Amino acid sequence: MFKVRTLNNISSDGLAHLPADLYRVSPNEAEPDAIIVRSYKMHDMEFPRSLKAVGRAGAGVNNIPVEELGQRGVPVFNAPGANANAVKELVVAGLLLSCRSLCQAWDYTRNLKGTDQEIFKAVEAGKKRYAGVELPGRAIGVIGLGAIGRSVANISLEMGMRVIGYDPLLTVEGAWQLSSSVERAVSVEQLLARADFVTFHVPLTDGTHHMINRDNIHGMKRGATILNFARAGIVDDEAVCEAVEGGLLKAYVTDFPSNSIKGHPGVIALPHLGASTQEAEDNCAVMVAEQLRDFLENGNIKNSVNFPDVLLSRGSPHRLVVANANVPNMLGQISTAMAEANLNIHDMINQSRGDLAYTMVDSDSPIPVETVQRVRAIDGVMMARVL
Repeated sequence: MFKVRTLNNISSDGLAHLPADLYRVSPNEAEPDAIIVRSYKMHDMEFPRSLKAVGRAGAGVNNIPVEELGQRGVPVFNAPGANANAVKELVVAGLLLSCRSLCQAWDYTRNLKGTDQEIFKAVEAGKKRYAGVELPGRAIGVIGLGAIGRSVANISLEMGMRVIGYDPLLTVEGAWQLSSSVERAVSVEQLLARADFVTFHVPLTDGTHHMINRDNIHGMKRGATILNFARAGIVDDEAVCEAVEGGLLKAYVTDFPSNSIKGHPGVIALPHLGASTQEAEDNCAVMVAEQLRDFLENGNIKNSVNFPDVLLSRGSPHRLVVANANVPNMLGQISTAMAEANLNIHDMINQSRGDLAYTMVDSDSPIPVETVQRVRAIDGVMMARVL
């Protein structure tokens, strides 16, 4: 029986993918095999020795100590793309809100006073203040072309916009899912100079912190709009507000309010609504539950943020999985330990990601406890278990 601890309310649709005859799921499990989390901040947690995996029912993992868990041999899974449609729709809403000044116009009308005739006159007198622009023909720059960025790029094309994309880490598989009409920028600065709207879909890292700042704002098209539905910190809020006040930028739409932008007339700030739909929560929970189950039962890794993808069809009921440092001769030492136990290797796979590596070995016969203990004793091995 696998034990799973939940740190937030997790969609019942997702938890239904952990069958009750194999899994005990509760927020009170003291020694869980796995943890499923949404936004709970885990950095100050003490992790039990029983922990084998963490699943984030969403995309961002800033609330999880990924590196620490990796050094323990614990994969951290997320659900890339499961909330892509929800975020894409909110980006489209942000485009419409900003290009037509809808929030400001709504606020203007809700504060009108007087008779119907007086209100009508005020409406006619005030509507020119909120004259907007249409999206077809306008250029949108999409920074980050993962699942969400690709969805935003493709729907923007369908709305008649020009799309400029920037992502130095775009994979071949990702490129296949992106329309060939997307123009490529070779740098953030080149994209900023050409775009009427700029939207971000990247994780928050040292390299993406303040991608929009006081220096590069001056290289943007005058009157451009910035949209940030990715992470707080990617945009320098104070610099953007200054640029809006100075007429360099038209508007700033963000999912991450702060005191520096709250109530600013040129800012539309929303309460982190990006993935806040029932469909997105269900999709994320289902995806991460299935990934955790495949790892716990079969050892397969897919969509881990700290370990490589490693998938091996079961060719034998006897499987050893090992997480280890990515150093020379590790595979040889594991093979030697099995050979000296007279175990015939049916199939084997090893993949690495940065400093971490992961090995799966199928044996034609049961793997003795002594062999597993010997593998665990190898310098650099963080985890070894038999499935």
